[in-house]
Amino acid sequence: MKKILVANRGEIAIRVMQTARKMGIKTVAIYSTVDRNAPHVKFADEAVCVGEAPSSESYLLGSKIISFAKELNVDAIHPGYGFLSENADFAEEVEKNDLIFIGPKSKAIKVMGSKLAAKDAVKAYDIPMVPGIDEAITDVDKAKTIAREIGFPILIKASAGGGGKGMRVVEKESDLESQMQRAISEAISAFGDGSVFIEKYVASPRHIEIQVMADTHGNVIHLFERECSVQRRHQKVVEEAPSAVLTADLRSKMGEAAVKVAKACDYVGAGTVEFLLDENHNFYFLEMNTRLQVEHPVTELITGTDLVELQIKVARGEQLPITQEDLEIKGHALELRVYAEDPLNDFLPSVGNLETYRIPSGKGIRVDNGFEEGMDIPIYYDPMLSKLITYGKTREEAIQLMINAIDNYIVEGVQTTLPFGKFVCQHEAFTSGNFDTHFVKKYYTPDVLKLEMQQEARIAALIAIKQYQEDQQKLRLPIR
Repeated sequence: MKKILVANRGEIAIRVMQTARKMGIKTVAIYSTVDRNAPHVKFADEAVCVGEAPSSESYLLGSKIISFAKELNVDAIHPGYGFLSENADFAEEVEKNDLIFIGPKSKAIKVMGSKLAAKDAVKAYDIPMVPGIDEAITDVDKAKTIAREIGFPILIKASAGGGGKGMRVVEKESDLESQMQRAISEAISAFGDGSVFIEKYVASPRHIEIQVMADTHGNVIHLFERECSVQRRHQKVVEEAPSAVLTADLRSKMGEAAVKVAKACDYVGAGTVEFLLDENHNFYFLEMNTRLQVEHPVTELITGTDLVELQIKVARGEQLPITQEDLEIKGHALELRVYAEDPLNDFLPSVGNLETYRIPSGKGIRVDNGFEEGMDIPIYYDPMLSKLITYGKTREEAIQLMINAIDNYIVEGVQTTLPFGKFVCQHEAFTSGNFDTHFVKKYYTPDVLKLEMQQEARIAALIAIKQYQEDQQKLRLPIR
């Protein structure tokens, strides 16, 4: 494997290219017209424009991307995450064109891409699942019967869903019909598939995921867990590894379950098995993400591995260079997704120009970044600027490092999730480890954050005045 095309943009494109460069592999970047001067384009050895700004006219044009890959004598395509990363047809087309897809086989993507097919695939492996039905329905009367059997509250979920779309919590039977129609309508709009299924709603869950890696020689390992319970709109914002609540025994059981899920679909490469953990520490299989996750850096830091390097080695047909016994957790890592979003305005995207953009650095600080000062934030893509990651010997150290790093991350021109990240890190529920996926709903309001920001600004102003007065005093001292 001498040359890789990275079918993505921003920080993940750069992240993949960094490992490729370390391995002596040349890289090709793709870009849309609006990304012409983006950092990932400059970082690559070669770059090619694949179309106009909207992703449907550029980053999602699978056949066109493959055509460029062949023209440029590329050996393999790494999809990153998002865009085409979980598109089974794209993976299949890559394979048919005698290129290596750095990811699982298209069959595994298909199976795990449908929540119902995924549940069906793991049935025989004795993996705990949330009580519910294992078939798609659209019949409201049938839904009512099932809901009565498993008991309210229930969760209606789009089979092809993700990111909270096509998902509805129903507290009582009288709301079922309207919520079901909304979920179906949203699922059709977002995924072109209105299939929904019903399961018991776990009231106070934690979102725990297990990183797995599998090669073509039958070896499957897990690289422990990530805690991803701090979410807004069902999407993660703060992640950490390891979880503050898992015991060694529970970690082992969840790891074994994740390995079984991977084996159930003949998985190859990096994947993530997601679980819900209830208040009694019972865990339930949720779904599998058949790609590298946004939050993979926290796993890399606590295990001392390079997951992209392992992906590339597995794609080349090599055996995994590590076994389960080789792996152990060292230290603690925390990640904040730095979005160009306004936490004071319902986390709505904040479009503008990065007038000032200075990222923090230092021991225990890692920033996977895709932007630079002076750039505009495109309206066409996910508004994530970077991932701010900290690593310490203990959870407390990683949290304190994160607070300091946030203070030293200077962004002017757009609003970001940095103040929200600091709010999380300083909140007693988070520092104690006693939180779940309802953290934002329970503890966060824009007013609380606004008050904290005003207090911080007041303290900063007082410090500045004191410093000014001291400086003036020094200047007035007579020269002897």
